[in-house]
Amino acid sequence: MGDGDPPVSGQTVRMRPVGFLSERQRRLAWLGFLLAAVQAPLAAKLVDDASWFFAVVVALLVATVIIADDATRRRPETVE
Repeated sequence: MGDGDPPVSGQTVRMRPVGFLSERQRRLAWLGFLLAAVQAPLAAKLVDDASWFFAVVVALLVATVIIADDATRRRPETVE
């Protein structure tokens, strides 16, 4: 091993190709998040009560699922 060679590691790390959502489910989750995020401020302007807050809660819930799926996809997997 010379000075320019990278160190040899005993473990190989690969990235997982998929999370717990399929690609179609992930696209639909993003669509649902964007629709809820756009609908909330519109409902807040047009409706006098606080029912627009439900759209905010739904958007946050869907965003949490997307973030969890992204974290699962990025988790390294040790190959023996």
